[in-house]
Amino acid sequence: MSEILRTENINKFFYEPDPFQVLTNITFRIQQGEFIALVGKSGSGKSTLLYLLSTLDTDYEGKIFIEGHAVTGLSQDSLAKFRNDHIGFVFQFHFLLPEFSALENVMMPALKLGKYKRNEIEERAFEQLKQMQMQDHARKLSSKLSGGQQQRVAIARALINEPAILMADEPTGNLDSANSEIVMEIFEDICKIKGKTIIMVTHDNDFAKRAFRILELVDGKLMI
Repeated sequence: MSEILRTENINKFFYEPDPFQVLTNITFRIQQGEFIALVGKSGSGKSTLLYLLSTLDTDYEGKIFIEGHAVTGLSQDSLAKFRNDHIGFVFQFHFLLPEFSALENVMMPALKLGKYKRNEIEERAFEQLKQMQMQDHARKLSSKLSGGQQQRVAIARALINEPAILMADEPTGNLDSANSEIVMEIFEDICKIKGKTIIMVTHDNDFAKRAFRILELVDGKLMI
């Protein structure tokens, strides 16, 4: 397996209301196809670290490399393009646009990327929904879907541009046990069958154990 992500001595500070170091000398490597669970108590810095890795937060010390590219220090425009091309996101809240159908929501990142014609993007989006067993709901407004269905649409949307890495922040946090299990099975298939890398923040120890590797943060430090 090839290296897909590397961090070197990541330090992160918050300054309000008082100066506080939330991450301390975080250094690790992730290989292509790994399913990583980021765990730790509330306030340990796991979500903060995920946002740094995803390039959504650029205020840190140290270096981050993704697929051999040094993303530290890039402009916001360059980072936005890089994210759309290389990283997919799944959050605790699905952030679907309620006035658009499931299919239209999935298509949006690909339309923004502009690599394919609209009809090709629609075909790719429908195929992603099919893999989530959501093809029968493709034309429904996202607001008419259940919470579990909306999260599966969000996963399809995250995968539409074939990103190398899927980053997930508490993806089962708002789901019941049955839908949580569906999401975890989808994640396992994404790694084992598609060879994608997943970095998932979770507070659920049972789900964390199903990842290939666990990275634990304690008071902003990585436990080795």
